[in-house]
Amino acid sequence: MAAQSAASLSYRTTGSTCLHPLSQLLGIPLDQVNFVACQLFALSAAFWFRIYLHPGKASPEVRHTLATILGIYFVVFCFGWYAVHLFVLVLMCYGVMVTASVSNIHRPLMIVTQKITTLAFQIHDGLGRKAEDLSAEQHRLAVKVKPSLLEYLSYHLNFMSVIAGPCNNFKDYVAFIEGRHIHMKLLEMNWKQRGFQSLPEPSPTRAVIQKLCMTLMSLLLFLTLSKSFPVTFLVDDWFVHKADFLSRLWYLYVVMQAAKPKYYFAWTLADAVHNAAGFGFSGVDADGHFCWDLLSNLNIWKIETATSFKMYLENWNIQTSTWLKCVCYERVPWYPTELTFLLSALWHGVYPGYYFTFLTGVPVTLAARAVRKNYRHHFLSSKARKVAYDVVTWATTQLAVSYTAAPFVMLAVEPTVSLYKSMFFFLHIVSLLIVLFLPIKPRQLQRQPQSTNSVQKKAD
Repeated sequence: MAAQSAASLSYRTTGSTCLHPLSQLLGIPLDQVNFVACQLFALSAAFWFRIYLHPGKASPEVRHTLATILGIYFVVFCFGWYAVHLFVLVLMCYGVMVTASVSNIHRPLMIVTQKITTLAFQIHDGLGRKAEDLSAEQHRLAVKVKPSLLEYLSYHLNFMSVIAGPCNNFKDYVAFIEGRHIHMKLLEMNWKQRGFQSLPEPSPTRAVIQKLCMTLMSLLLFLTLSKSFPVTFLVDDWFVHKADFLSRLWYLYVVMQAAKPKYYFAWTLADAVHNAAGFGFSGVDADGHFCWDLLSNLNIWKIETATSFKMYLENWNIQTSTWLKCVCYERVPWYPTELTFLLSALWHGVYPGYYFTFLTGVPVTLAARAVRKNYRHHFLSSKARKVAYDVVTWATTQLAVSYTAAPFVMLAVEPTVSLYKSMFFFLHIVSLLIVLFLPIKPRQLQRQPQSTNSVQKKAD
């Protein structure tokens, strides 16, 4: 009976069932098998797209059309009849160019929601606001001409990002399709001083290979660690009622570490797909190496070595953070941190665990900011103090993230409350006490010149 139940669960999908035998063989749900199959096919299509549909060989209209057709096929393969919802949403929004509220039933809807709202605000910046009212970044990305229907559909439904993202800017995408993307980035640097006599043609092959190796490693880690340390362990009777507090902290950290490689896998593979197609070039680093991280969704090294909650969030789901900053944080007049966390929860969907995570993240973020501003400068006078500070803040950050993000993977109310009760809601209480009683140093006055403001924001 158990085997029959598992088989029926793996078969449950609105998309194609042709890979059901493979799903049964691997013991992995069919929708996940379809997702990986589409991404691997997209990787192959990306190489073909870059080589045989190079901007020098094919017109932008041809590139737009084929990118859209492949994207539609992938969505239909993964989600079947449900893909109609996605197509209707995209077409409805083209007529009015407005934002939409979409539930998180499938990943493509989440990505399309980001793109629709991003493009809507960028068109608003280009057609509905004065240039002097825009920040430098808003001015750079402002869209001053309404996109054609083909450009619009290609931006939202192209095969590179329709399944797993990430979100990108409309002007960057159109520049890629038209063959201007890499040259635009190269012209931003003084390439002659770097030894180039003419504009080079960077190849993404090395970047793609590196990201595919990371993808494979992440997949292997997830398949092994998630079975040894499942999320259900956090509501196990031993964990909740018998383990001491320090053991609970340790196992919470280990379980949450085991849950991360699946995100590393999906996001890094999506990044590799874009790079294989020739999209994602960001320029040249200080050592003269070509960089292909314009669309990267995470920086694994900085995540695992983060010494502050802010640093962790800045390197996790980077493109979503950029989207939240674009559509909310920079535009709301009051409580930008709180409203940005709330929007993030609404965007993710209806599971209560999402709201536990993001509402917990508000006091934790405010408390971490207050501690950093009040005490960090005392530890910069010597290298030994700085190392000690970094070690302590690294451990604190990793535990704080594990505590905050646990409801995100547990999803339901009952296991979340059980977990937090077993840990005495300690981080909630500590964060609120810090916010209430630790003086928060005021930011620099907003009337300072823009360059000074930029330095201050980076320092914060």
